[in-house]
Amino acid sequence: MNRTLSSLMAAGSLLAAAPAMSGDLLQWQSNSLTYLYGKDFAVNPEIQQTFTFEHADGWKYGDNFLFVDNIFYNGKKDAGVGNNTLYGEFSPRLSLGKIFDQKFELGPIKDVLLAGTYEFGEGDVESYLIGPGFDLNIPGFDYFQLNFYKRYNDGHRAGYGAWQITPVWSYTIPVGKSDILIDGFMDWVVDNKQSNTKGDYHSNLHFNPQIKYDLGKAMNLPERQLYVGIEYDYWTNKYGINDTRYFDTDQNTASLLVKVFF
Repeated sequence: MNRTLSSLMAAGSLLAAAPAMSGDLLQWQSNSLTYLYGKDFAVNPEIQQTFTFEHADGWKYGDNFLFVDNIFYNGKKDAGVGNNTLYGEFSPRLSLGKIFDQKFELGPIKDVLLAGTYEFGEGDVESYLIGPGFDLNIPGFDYFQLNFYKRYNDGHRAGYGAWQITPVWSYTIPVGKSDILIDGFMDWVVDNKQSNTKGDYHSNLHFNPQIKYDLGKAMNLPERQLYVGIEYDYWTNKYGINDTRYFDTDQNTASLLVKVFF
């Protein structure tokens, strides 16, 4: 585990212990662990099990999101990272509305933010993203974010001409005595003007929603703590690798899911 990853996981642990912080600084937080099992993945070995830690919070001047995946390849080695690997993202955003104590509202826009993301893990995956973000008020949604990033890929993957559009959403549907929660994100990397050679980071689209049933609520346990469901994963040109007839990099699969909030 590299030093940066260790530091980010330590930061996540501190955030998880945040009730000791001043209520004026930390406004809310959420932590969860997820288990996923799926088949038919592209580029990496086809069968994967993933354990994911997620943290989200809102604080005095913005919000943060952190996840770390520990991915296992069921005994079959990946050519680049072996039997398992770590991957994560840290996404802080600064709210102009909170910083200036003013409303930045126009139509469906309810706040304007400076958004960033740091992608990290094993292998040539390190990237830095920065750009404007927007919180949108869309009827029916629990929340809807729309972030526009300029990508800066580290390592040997040219990607400095790429923009990424990332919507993030959550939608709750009451069903009987419980709820179905549909949430997720889409990363759409567009207009990478440097993707002209085989080793470059190509334009790609990653659509990754989760459809989850609140099992805890259905069993008369505390609601919004125990979910079961599926995660759908559609990814063209996975990792920015160009799909060809010799190497399939388009991914279309689903995984079984169990998620616990704490």
